[in-house]
Amino acid sequence: MDRDLTKGPVMASMMRFAVPMILGNLLQQCYNIADTLIVGKCLGSHALAAVGSSFTLMTFLTSILLGLCMGSGAVFSIRFGQRDEEGLKESICASFALVAGLAIFLNLSVFLCLDGIRILLQVPAEVWGLMREYLFVIFCGIFASFLYNYFAAFLRAVGNSVAPLIFLAISAVINILLDLCFVLWLKRGVAGAAEATVIAQYISGVGIAGYTLSKCPQFQGLRKYWRLRKSSIQEIAGFSVLTCVQQSVMNLGILMVQGLVNSFGPAIMAAFAAAVKIDAFAYMPVQDFGNAFSTFIAQNYGAKEEARIRSGLKGAVACSMIFCILISAAVCIFARPLMGIFVDADEAAIIREGVRYLRIEGAFYAGIGCLFLLYGLYRALGRPGMSVALTVISLGTRVLLAYLLSALPAIGVVGIWWAIPIGWFLADAVGIIYYIRKIG
Repeated sequence: MDRDLTKGPVMASMMRFAVPMILGNLLQQCYNIADTLIVGKCLGSHALAAVGSSFTLMTFLTSILLGLCMGSGAVFSIRFGQRDEEGLKESICASFALVAGLAIFLNLSVFLCLDGIRILLQVPAEVWGLMREYLFVIFCGIFASFLYNYFAAFLRAVGNSVAPLIFLAISAVINILLDLCFVLWLKRGVAGAAEATVIAQYISGVGIAGYTLSKCPQFQGLRKYWRLRKSSIQEIAGFSVLTCVQQSVMNLGILMVQGLVNSFGPAIMAAFAAAVKIDAFAYMPVQDFGNAFSTFIAQNYGAKEEARIRSGLKGAVACSMIFCILISAAVCIFARPLMGIFVDADEAAIIREGVRYLRIEGAFYAGIGCLFLLYGLYRALGRPGMSVALTVISLGTRVLLAYLLSALPAIGVVGIWWAIPIGWFLADAVGIIYYIRKIG
């Protein structure tokens, strides 16, 4: 069902739209965690390190497609807010052609470059065999990721955040069941965990595509709009490419940090693999809230509802900060038992390093919460270049400090953990100052 976010109570409208998005991505994290949990408990620390490093790489690759879809979604939201049906249909066609073409190119490229990944990520020899086996299968799900993210971006842009949740929930349940079947029963190892994920991804991708094509009137009668106009392509590219750059830079920085982590050996790799999953699960709700906030702002920006934009901004900041403070306390307090979910109790060194990571990152979730709101705000206001700038500041600081601090014998790997929140807060400061001087 489409939801017009330009009408009704501001925070109630935003929260009703945001909650299904938050639940959906929590489910997505659940089936990411399922791989980590089952692999870590059943196949050992080397397999856990292989899957964890693979997850970071796949996050980077899919972030390219996700960025394009998010940028397209901003255009869809603005057109929907303007009540411009023809413009919306032109944008649908231009966006699909752009993102589908890139998805196919990306899928072919990663298979050709598979063996170069070991050098890029500095993967130890004892882990590479398992990691290569996992990656070869998981790369087959890239096109499925495109299908899900493209159609989910459209549905959310027109106010329907429930349908993407339903398809993701089905996918999550199937993924967990297949994980148990392939790894525990069929003894397929890390390849089985990857196969379970890819099958689940195609079920959600094909399912949401079929639903959207059959239920959404905006996808009816598109034949005449496939004669793509230069202006439509330029508009989509203007939003999508910059959002793609933002997502890619963000995850490229994470990938560079992963390579640095890998240089400290399998124990640190395994600690990082488990702790990052907990970390991502903890702040995922505020990330999704930022995306929902972006859709709210974009629809109201298209409808020229400035008062609702200001009211929504104030309410979103308050909600995000309250959540971040609560989740920071929970992660810091329960860091050790959370690590124990993924790692056997006798792996003391892995648990100790994971706990240290979580207590450093977890104390500062307010920084990443604010940054997600800034990303969404500038994307919705037609200034995706500012989102890219904030990402470069955040990730550039993170990578630079990680390499500098970890090279000091007195600091070591802890320098990598401290570099992350420092990058968040520096980008926050720049984003807030820009808003006060240029917009507010």
